[in-house]
Amino acid sequence: MALPILEQLWFMIFNHKWIILTILAASLLIGLVLTLLATPLYTATARIEISRAQDNITNVEGVQANDIGKSMEFFQTQYALLEAKSMAQRVANALNLTSDDSFFEAYGVEPSEIGLGDAGDNGAKVSEGRGRREKMATRILRSSVAISPVRGSSLVDVNFTSPDPTLSAKVANSWVEQFIESNLDRRYASTEDARKFLESRLSELRQRLEESERNLVTYAAQQEIVQLDSKRSEDGRTVGGQTLVGSDLEAMNKALSDAISARVAAQSGAGQNGSASEQSMSNATIAGLRQQRAIIAAERANLLSQFEPEYPSVKALTSQVEELDSSIRAEERRVKQSVNSQYREALQRETTLRQKVQQLKSDLTSQNRASIQYNIYQREVDTNRQLYDGLLQRYKEIGVAGVGSNNIQTVDRATRPNRPSSPNLQVNLSLAFFLGVLASGAYVFAREQIDQSLRDPSDIKRILGITDLGAIPTFEKGDVPELLQDRKSISSEAYFSICTSLSFLTDHGVPRSMAFTSTRPNEGKSTSAFAVGVMLARMGKKTLLIDGDMRNPSVDAIMDVPNEEGLSNYLSGNFSEDELPRRNYQQNLDYLVAGPTPPNAAELLSSDRLSQLVTTMLQHYDHVLIDAPPVMGIADSPLIAKSVEGVIFSIEANGAKMRAIRSALERLSKSNAHVFGAILTKLDGRNSQYGYGYAYGYGYGNDQSKKSDEIDDL
Repeated sequence: MALPILEQLWFMIFNHKWIILTILAASLLIGLVLTLLATPLYTATARIEISRAQDNITNVEGVQANDIGKSMEFFQTQYALLEAKSMAQRVANALNLTSDDSFFEAYGVEPSEIGLGDAGDNGAKVSEGRGRREKMATRILRSSVAISPVRGSSLVDVNFTSPDPTLSAKVANSWVEQFIESNLDRRYASTEDARKFLESRLSELRQRLEESERNLVTYAAQQEIVQLDSKRSEDGRTVGGQTLVGSDLEAMNKALSDAISARVAAQSGAGQNGSASEQSMSNATIAGLRQQRAIIAAERANLLSQFEPEYPSVKALTSQVEELDSSIRAEERRVKQSVNSQYREALQRETTLRQKVQQLKSDLTSQNRASIQYNIYQREVDTNRQLYDGLLQRYKEIGVAGVGSNNIQTVDRATRPNRPSSPNLQVNLSLAFFLGVLASGAYVFAREQIDQSLRDPSDIKRILGITDLGAIPTFEKGDVPELLQDRKSISSEAYFSICTSLSFLTDHGVPRSMAFTSTRPNEGKSTSAFAVGVMLARMGKKTLLIDGDMRNPSVDAIMDVPNEEGLSNYLSGNFSEDELPRRNYQQNLDYLVAGPTPPNAAELLSSDRLSQLVTTMLQHYDHVLIDAPPVMGIADSPLIAKSVEGVIFSIEANGAKMRAIRSALERLSKSNAHVFGAILTKLDGRNSQYGYGYAYGYGYGNDQSKKSDEIDDL
């Protein structure tokens, strides 16, 4: 199971603590030395206020509000202008720094190296020298100034740092003054540009307006469109009124309505039959005649009651009545003729007016079609007039307002600093410590990434794919027999645990014949072979330990016995199995040393004599253990592996690289050797993060703890 990240970091720091402390100490020492050797620098600060302002050339508003998203852009622009190269040039010229040798010397620049530009030189050299001095002065000023906006306000601090406190204050104040002047210059230039722009636009719009008005009038004349009245709407558009044709049609249509009414009335009078027509009844002359006739008729009727019709008075009245009847009939005929004449006149007038209205309707329809283009010309005139009026108004405003007020004000002028701003010992040491932490972290990270050794015992199964038989703490060879004699020692407990693991490898318990090998020398294979032999003998198993590393024997050194006759003599044919020079080390544990170093160890091991030896010895012993040479570089271990039941592979913790271990296991696999598992040896404090350490979790009292501490120191 992987450890938490914080715990891994802690153990990485702990394992490399001395290197980390060394890097930190070196960083702090370098920071201290550089601080003491650094030239004192003085920083002067001038504060200004930049108000939010923006010049508008036109009053036409966009879709969005003018201030949306512009405040940050405006202030960032002002900060960039404060740091611009042009500002540094203005300050250098204002303070005449290009001719001040002390200014360049204060920054470690030798004036002779950039050209003096003396009056005695010719003109070309003087110009070239001044140019180099101006570039150098500008570069120095820009590198020494710092613009610091005050968070949450429109205040800005202009900081200038130099070795001379008086120069710092002078340059900071000059920087602010030149910035205000440059802002006024830009505003004046902007106003002049706006006036020129508006003048050109006004001239252009004036021509366009005149041309559009001329087109409108010409088209109206061609189409005979006469507007009787027109007015302007609130948005400046011309709203057309009634035209002359429309007015005539309205008047003519009203006259036609009156004529129709008169004709209907005349037609009604002309359509009456008989003498008692409506016109006759209302005629005053006829009414008078009828009244006279009624009077005379009444008198005649009165006389007839007394006289005969032939009576002269009666006949006279009768004659008057007849005359009156004749006059009435004549008047009625005249009235009837007058009504008919009026009807004919009304009908003629109606017909004439109807034709005139029809003609005016046709004219109005044609004029309405022509008014589409007329309205287009009218809209063009209105648009040009609005643009012209707006620009003219803006032009007048610019003429009246001029440049306007400055939006940049000085809040605090810079004063001569009394103490240097740098070097700051506390800040520099903090920075040095931080850089030291970064450097040590990079070192630890690189070491951990480069180090491909096996540190986590769980990697034996997870990466190598073999069984983890156990882990052994680190100790010196000379201490091995003594530590193993103490059954409460950490080493004794560790190897006893390994023997327990070995008992689960086969169906008959601990393998009867085993070879101990490793990737490279000094990984603890010989110690492990000896210790396992001691543990098996202690458990009552008769065990034979054979030193199979004839090139570099180790068993004799561990047991502190002479390396005289041994395995090499047997393999050379000098002894038989019965004559084998075996010796007893302790109860149930015999050993066979490697013997003299042969010139051809691999050839000796390639014979069948080793297999015969192991087979014969297993008839006399419960277990046969062979300390084999390392796998890499020589062929001895694969040859020995053929003669035993399996191989125990020793791996030094934090030692051999994983790539080499894989290669060694692959060589054993190709020789058909059976690898029982691996023993992780020489564990120390670096492996305690994985739960394996030389403390090993047992602890049997003060003596054992003291011995563990001594081992830890090795």
